Amino acid sequence: MPPPPPPPPPLQLQLQLFACCSLLFLSLSPHLRRAAAAEYTVGDGQWDAGTNYVAWADKHAFLVGDVLVFQYVKSQHNVLQVTDSTYRSCDTAGGVAGVLKNYTSGYDRVQLTEPNSTYWFICDFPGHCLGGMKLAVKVSAAGGASPPPSGVSLHPSGSAARSQLPASVLTLAVLLLINNIIS
Repeated sequence: MPPPPPPPPPLQLQLQLFACCSLLFLSLSPHLRRAAAAEYTVGDGQWDAGTNYVAWADKHAFLVGDVLVFQYVKSQHNVLQVTDSTYRSCDTAGGVAGVLKNYTSGYDRVQLTEPNSTYWFICDFPGHCLGGMKLAVKVSAAGGASPPPSGVSLHPSGSAARSQLPASVLTLAVLLLINNIIS
């Protein structure tokens, strides 16, 4: 006959184990990367003239494998993947040289495949690009750390720097407090 199973560990030991696992997870979480590619609907809705695409792109850190989804009314807009100079000038009169791809379906999916590169997109309908209907997307390598969106400081100063308390330290303090209350 086999010996009986050992009794379950006391609650205090369970809490300490939970605290250690939580600290380990929290200390590693900033270094974890998402495993699957993300899908972004450009402009968070429609590819149209009413969206600030510079601000929209600045909110995201794009990685190799991510997919941009352009949704638009195809009789009113299109999506052209262009060179940097065509993006800046909004002039597609040069034709093939400045236009890399032409999308016109109204629901276009573009996978970002080139690491450490920039993709440029415009709408070629008259006046749209010059009116701001253009998008520049900077893509980081999937394995490396992605840069923060532009406008975000890596080194905050003043009260912002002093108020940043690492989550693992805060969690440790709370768990130690709970441990002291229970014991």
